[in-house]
Amino acid sequence: MAKIIPFKAVRPTRDKVSLVASRSYQSYSPDERDSRMDYNPFSFLHIVNPGYKYDQEISGEQRYKLVKNRYLEFKEDKVFIQDKKPCYYIYKIIDRDHQVFNGIIAAASVEDYKNNIIKKHEDTIASRENTFKDYLKTVGFNAEPVLITYPKNKNIEQVISKTQQTRAEFEFTTTYRDTHYLWLVTEQIDIDTIQQSFSEIDNLYIADGHHRSASSSLLCESLKNKNNNHTGEETYNYFMSFLIAEDELQVYEFNRLIKDLNGLSKEAFLIQLDEVFRIENRGNMPYKPSKKNHFSMYLDGEFYSLYLRKTDFEFNTALDKLDAHILYKTILKPILGINDLRKSTKISYSSGKKDFVYLKSVVDSGEFKVAFGMLPATIEQIKNISDEGLTMPPKSTYIQPKLRSGVAIYEF
Repeated sequence: MAKIIPFKAVRPTRDKVSLVASRSYQSYSPDERDSRMDYNPFSFLHIVNPGYKYDQEISGEQRYKLVKNRYLEFKEDKVFIQDKKPCYYIYKIIDRDHQVFNGIIAAASVEDYKNNIIKKHEDTIASRENTFKDYLKTVGFNAEPVLITYPKNKNIEQVISKTQQTRAEFEFTTTYRDTHYLWLVTEQIDIDTIQQSFSEIDNLYIADGHHRSASSSLLCESLKNKNNNHTGEETYNYFMSFLIAEDELQVYEFNRLIKDLNGLSKEAFLIQLDEVFRIENRGNMPYKPSKKNHFSMYLDGEFYSLYLRKTDFEFNTALDKLDAHILYKTILKPILGINDLRKSTKISYSSGKKDFVYLKSVVDSGEFKVAFGMLPATIEQIKNISDEGLTMPPKSTYIQPKLRSGVAIYEF
């Protein structure tokens, strides 16, 4: 049922790809960005931060137009080339921890997204959707794919394995010691196999990139309404995606850091927790939960284990079983007064890639009062929540892999 098609990617030449590829713009500190742009004229950061050329911050429509100009300059200078016929792109990442991720870069159908064949598990913010839609409409390309997962499929696996027996179109290692590879799938029999295999899959699930997919849907609607000859096959009817089998995704948790105890003393806070959790003091040794519905807490120099008293908590939906939701319903909202996780300034998040020593350090520094840790959600939980039409709390999952910007670009 899913429509996944090949496309003609714009991508860096083999000799420039390691220089062009960048992490997402927001992941760099200002000093890091400046350093990379000072010494690397080919970095994709020059495209997404065009004001750097003029030594000033530029925003809104003016910035979007300059992004387009920088992109066209990269094409004119032959930093980017475009494939002459539609391809699928096999992409492989080996990270510094030796985890291996294999997937396919392709174009996914906006119609499938609208019809819930491609399912989501997060809410999006309308203002961000519209801002990114306007950006896409002006620049005319997307350089960061939506991460989509699918059930393990033997036929797709065979095409990936066969393609990877040949020389990669490019291979580069980043300063973070991740190695990236890309192959082109050009043989029609392989293209047909991939397309047919996805058409037999009932549902795909967005793992990361909910705002990008929502913005692409808005863009499609906008351009369709202005096109009297709309057929449904125009490039704006699709969005670039990186499709990866469920068993190759790596899902981490986001731990919670809270600035204050909502006016409670430590003793009063623990008493309120005791109504919902069985609490054990673990001393100063870092403690990580070993089961679902168990949490760790670091407060006032000590670690605690929190075991949910399940007789006082009802599990009626898939969302009710999600630890991030349980934490919100039992502690963050009723005890600590954090009603809106998207807007509250009292809460921050730390991905599970950082250990509990980090949580301890930021609480000990006085920046935060208490930290909570949990186990990551499973793929099955994500799918079940999506299937029930529910959405997770913000920052419920930190999912890898993360592709670099600029290694494959989708033009509308």
